[in-house]
Amino acid sequence: MKKFIKNIYLIFKLFGFDILAFFSTLVSLPFYFKDFLKIKKQKNKDKTFIFGSCYPILNERFSNSGVMSGHYFHQDLYIAKKIFVNNPPRHLDIGSRTDGFVAHVAVFREIEVVDIRMQESKINNIIFTQMDLMKLPENFVNSYESISSLHAVEHFGLGRYGDRVDYFGYLKVLENIYKMLKVDGKFYFSVPIGEQRIEFNAHRVFSLAYLISLFQDKYKIESFSYVNDQGDLFENVSLEEKNISINFGCHYGCGIFELVKI
Repeated sequence: MKKFIKNIYLIFKLFGFDILAFFSTLVSLPFYFKDFLKIKKQKNKDKTFIFGSCYPILNERFSNSGVMSGHYFHQDLYIAKKIFVNNPPRHLDIGSRTDGFVAHVAVFREIEVVDIRMQESKINNIIFTQMDLMKLPENFVNSYESISSLHAVEHFGLGRYGDRVDYFGYLKVLENIYKMLKVDGKFYFSVPIGEQRIEFNAHRVFSLAYLISLFQDKYKIESFSYVNDQGDLFENVSLEEKNISINFGCHYGCGIFELVKI
């Protein structure tokens, strides 16, 4: 029953209608009118402020004070701290969140960013290049001591961001990242983990066993962390076979690898 309700919610949200936000708004309406009358009475004849046009915000009364869980919150903060500690001469990011990980890193150092989507904003410490990394320019080969790609590789080749559809797009970008990275360079990498599947055209979900097979003979796994289905981070866990086989119990978790090119 829970799965059915969740699927109905997702279908409505796909077409721009958020049922939870709608009901939260309905519940908040009486509070809005009550508070409005109260503040008008408190104002009375005071002229310090006038009342402008109405601007009701009705779906935040019962919400938390921001989000401090989930894939993006944990991975962005966790890997940004690693970049700070390791302080590589150059760092390249591929497709990670600009308003999360990239912004964190830009606070304390320069970061080069590549994305297939355009970016018109100009921000200090962020050097942006629009590029499809399923094709690699020759001048990028063996150029970086440090590369990150957080929650991005799972999208390559699915057309979600206007990229060309390519079933093997994720393999092409992983191979190109390997070519760009210098020997002993670090690759900070995260993707969704769970039962291996494509949820078209949102993303791929990878099994840990498959990911580890892709890294074999190319990288040393320096550390592995993951975010579980409830949004909690588990740092530096041991990659034992019993946990690999069940993807640490994740259906849609986030695997975070710190890899070193060999």
